[in-house]
Amino acid sequence: MDRKPLKIGDLTARIPVIQGGMGVGISLSHLAGSVAANGGVGILSAAQIGFREPDFEEHPKEANLRAIQSQLAKARALAGGGIVGFNIMVATKDYADYVKAAVKAGADLIISGAGLPEKLPEYVKGSNTKIAPIVSTEKAAKVMLRIWKRKYNVVPDLLVIEGPKAGGHLGFHREQLEMFTDETYAQEVKKILTVVREIEADSHKNIPVVLAGGIYDRADMDRALALGVDGVQMGTRFVTTYECDADLSYKQAYIDCKKEQIGIVKSPVGMPGRAIFNTFIKHGSHKIDKKCLHCLEHCNPKEIPYCITRALIAAAKGNLDEALLFCGANAWKAEKLEHVADIMEEVKSSEFWKCRYLSVFRIPGIFFSVQITKQSI
Repeated sequence: MDRKPLKIGDLTARIPVIQGGMGVGISLSHLAGSVAANGGVGILSAAQIGFREPDFEEHPKEANLRAIQSQLAKARALAGGGIVGFNIMVATKDYADYVKAAVKAGADLIISGAGLPEKLPEYVKGSNTKIAPIVSTEKAAKVMLRIWKRKYNVVPDLLVIEGPKAGGHLGFHREQLEMFTDETYAQEVKKILTVVREIEADSHKNIPVVLAGGIYDRADMDRALALGVDGVQMGTRFVTTYECDADLSYKQAYIDCKKEQIGIVKSPVGMPGRAIFNTFIKHGSHKIDKKCLHCLEHCNPKEIPYCITRALIAAAKGNLDEALLFCGANAWKAEKLEHVADIMEEVKSSEFWKCRYLSVFRIPGIFFSVQITKQSI
């Protein structure tokens, strides 16, 4: 049986899967457009999105704002009318300008985390762009929803719960990452859902909720939906696709890595993150000998061990010895490159087990034996 579509206001994704925004340069027009074309929600990462623009080194902000428009247009051309949006980090310097540029370009949706997007409703006012904060705990959900209700009298069009198995920057203190198990975080998800349902009842508006972090295959998706969420967000699984915008070497790093090579790192942003422990990470600190690109609101080049923008651009370009290789906890499961269409086909329906048995049907002179095993419904 095919899953219920994901409805975000007047938008409908045939398959309740959002492709996570991954920067720098991992989820751009090709990946986002392909996911949207195959029934999901395609998300471009706005993080230094203009890094391939010719004037990026001299005018990074202008290059990024220009690329927001051009990358969305390219994604739309692939999407076939599907939903395409942006992930924009609150920690981004000039965050408001990036949000407004995405709105002006015609983004269907803006997902925002790496901080609480308190003023996001203000920046999209008067547009058709849907907004979705990312939260990781019940406390964060309560704070976020109350602020939007009190200051703007609005509720989210969508809420993303990002769990401790996610890749990249994480919305947890390191101690929380060590504290949560699959079972205890499942309880946290249910608490967040209770908060959301109370807001829904009060506002008379449906707020779909999607779960992110460690969602790699159909079985993971089944477990997530069983908690009561409306859909899932998947990032890591889409990295090892032909359509992913990253260099092949970055994708191969996922395929080659082992479970024990994935761990928690401290980002220059000041937040914990999950990455592959490559030579770059093991070295610890790296001399910053290029001009600051002013990517983050709070960053002092004199105090950080390396420039995160440079390290993430190196990853996108395949310069692995100089790269920060962000990934989700299940990146080690990747075995080969695959197409977006095949992933979406895999996860579009739920899975169940029928008892394994042998049935024998008798027609005069003929015997039929049918073995019933794992099936999709």
